[in-house]
Amino acid sequence: MGDSAAMVVHDHDTTLPITLDDMLLHCRAATRGASRPLLVDNLPFGSYESSASHVMDSAVRMLKEGGMDVIKLEGGAPSRIGAAKAIVEAGIAVMGHVGLTPQAISILGGFRPQGKAVASAVKVVETALALQDAGCFSVVLECVSAPVATAATSALQIPTIGIDAGPFCSGQLRLSFAPKWRMFPSDFCKFHIECLLAMLQHPHHAKVTRKFCKQYEQVGDAINKALSKYREEVESGSFPSAAYTPYRISEADVETFRKELESRGLNEAASAAAVAAENESTNGEASNVNC
Repeated sequence: MGDSAAMVVHDHDTTLPITLDDMLLHCRAATRGASRPLLVDNLPFGSYESSASHVMDSAVRMLKEGGMDVIKLEGGAPSRIGAAKAIVEAGIAVMGHVGLTPQAISILGGFRPQGKAVASAVKVVETALALQDAGCFSVVLECVSAPVATAATSALQIPTIGIDAGPFCSGQLRLSFAPKWRMFPSDFCKFHIECLLAMLQHPHHAKVTRKFCKQYEQVGDAINKALSKYREEVESGSFPSAAYTPYRISEADVETFRKELESRGLNEAASAAAVAAENESTNGEASNVNC
């Protein structure tokens, strides 16, 4: 469960605004729908930076209230390494995250690839190793070149999961992460389903869709077409027709209802009810629907 929900679901421009309570809501929904996957949560910005007790409180809430199995932390600063180690020592599995760390875009200057210069490339590998030493069971490599990601994968004894990091990581990540504890490359397939299916058509989503998001189908076009047709039918009055108005009242009851309305001086309402009943009769019987 990525804090990218801030951008994909809540239409923010960055991941920063989403809160721990927001993430818990998404986590609980995923937990209810998942029967087999290992569930990983990305602790959101502001939920673990202030102290060791802060990070532990947030991690525990994610397991107890969110139903998660694993906590993911972004970055490799000494405080993040320490936080990862503390969580692992508390008995909670931790996934690391290096390269582009979206929660740090304030100092990175935006969503920019990392490891492009030699020093920063070496730092990516060293940070991944430090996270491994802290006890992380896997590391995400985001927006780094294939040689850098391949070097990190080779240097580590734990799996790497690539986001725009080439084909040689242990697996690929988009949005819904469901590996097994017994990890092989085929076990890792995290997908950004809205981008994979080209579901999101608003200009905002075009702005935040990453270059690595291959679109396999143009589902968004079909969605827009269906919504446009729905709007046209509602505006023309052709929907809902009798076939989609399943709750009926007998002709005798309609007549009694009409007279009751007239007795109360609601003549226009009585006439409207009679016209609606006649329209139903003219357009055929509605489908039977169990309430």
